[in-house]
Amino acid sequence: MPDIKAKVGTTTTHDKKIVGEALDIDDAALRAQGREAELKRSFSWVGALGLAFGITNSWLGYASCFGLALSYGGGQTAVFGLITAGVVQWIVLLGLAELSSALTSSGGQYHFTYILAPQPFKDFAAYTVGIINVIAWWVTTASGTFLTAISAFGIARFWHPGFASEQWQIYLCYVLVIIISLIPIFTIPHRHIDYLTKTCMYLSVVGFLMVLAITLVMGNGTYHPSNLVEYHGSSGWGAGPALMMSIGIGEYAFGAAGACTHIAEEIPRPSRRVPLVINLTMVVGMVTAVPWILAAATLIQDMESVQNSFLPSLELFYQATKSKSAATFMQAYMTLLYYSCIPSQWITSSRIAWAFSRDNGLPFSRYWNHIHPRYDIPVRTTLLSAGFCLLYGLLYVASSRAFNTIINTAVIMLNLTYTVPQGILATWGRHRLPRRPFDLGAWGYAVNVFSVLWLIVSGTFFCFPVALPTTVGSMNYSSVVLVGIFVLVRLLWIERRKKFSGPVIDWDMLNASNS
Repeated sequence: MPDIKAKVGTTTTHDKKIVGEALDIDDAALRAQGREAELKRSFSWVGALGLAFGITNSWLGYASCFGLALSYGGGQTAVFGLITAGVVQWIVLLGLAELSSALTSSGGQYHFTYILAPQPFKDFAAYTVGIINVIAWWVTTASGTFLTAISAFGIARFWHPGFASEQWQIYLCYVLVIIISLIPIFTIPHRHIDYLTKTCMYLSVVGFLMVLAITLVMGNGTYHPSNLVEYHGSSGWGAGPALMMSIGIGEYAFGAAGACTHIAEEIPRPSRRVPLVINLTMVVGMVTAVPWILAAATLIQDMESVQNSFLPSLELFYQATKSKSAATFMQAYMTLLYYSCIPSQWITSSRIAWAFSRDNGLPFSRYWNHIHPRYDIPVRTTLLSAGFCLLYGLLYVASSRAFNTIINTAVIMLNLTYTVPQGILATWGRHRLPRRPFDLGAWGYAVNVFSVLWLIVSGTFFCFPVALPTTVGSMNYSSVVLVGIFVLVRLLWIERRKKFSGPVIDWDMLNASNS
């Protein structure tokens, strides 16, 4: 690989003058951060929104886990937990949007951390954020893939109550979904992948409107608005802790909204469009998720049945419509939507792994840091991501609780990566940021400090047991998983500390290209 750092380190006055002239302004900004453009800019801002919302898919994501939020307090915790989660997650993402506007790179959070952190610990801080981000996205992708398999088996159990699906059967379905979901990545030319992500978003919006219309019309006359204010908790937690824990569940519906950060090198004018896409993802997420959960909560006839169902969304549809066919149709469409989200997750997880390899963050980085000349994408890290998910899925066969615990930690891991660079800004000063189109201005410190405080508070409640009294089955092992991940990071750092390297920045060129 050419010595890009040397090139940037010896940038001449002539190089700076040609920003926006002979050099494309986007590639100039990337070059100012020590990198050359290797990926084609094939995503429009709408396509990037399709990717970010396709992964986040707030109403659909919450439909997969709202049963747990119901167990904390019924409709009130499911509704108000989601709304609060949307607000606090948006504040955290505002800080990420500003960072993405100032420093556009597919590396995202670890790239920001390396550039902004003080010299003594920037290498370790950036490496820690980077490896956690890679693992978080791989686990998030595994989560989305399993939702497809679980939804399909849920429909089978709905029609055949005597059918008891085995975990190995769900795993085999999961493997099939992985294989099928990779087909679009390798068959659709990269220059047209934008259409795939937009189609995913349109299908989701159509599905939201369809599900909302069918349930409200067929459930007419059976609304229970009292579900929004009455306490129906079955977890054993009091109202306060229950609400805080339901907020953590709600964050699953919004946590992945920063996905477009990792395709910054594939979007024209990323310093403007990545922040736009992050905020629009939250707008679309709130506009779809909040009406959905309001309707869902008021249509529940038997709260306990929904709370304890293998597939709460399907039980909800059946209670609302009194029709197995209508309920199955809606759940089948949602299964299609779960599948349609996965290619976007392969794109995101492969890009962050590729970018991290570019800075020698992964073992055998020289092999993973490769763009396939035919497909114009990082094929090797795409297959690496799929390989991780295949192996990780075996954990589900051994212990579904262990598998789900690690899935749950993905949200806190993503928020950790969003927050570390903001914590650096709050501690060592926001003057470290270069000029950027999306500038929080006087609100910047408030956003950065809030993000850090919220991570501490939410992370604490995130590790609480699912139910009281605590048993082996209800125990929350997230804290154990997080400690294990940090031990893994430390062990990997021993091998990588002399190899991992961040970019050399030309601040004058970067400020010029961002202006």
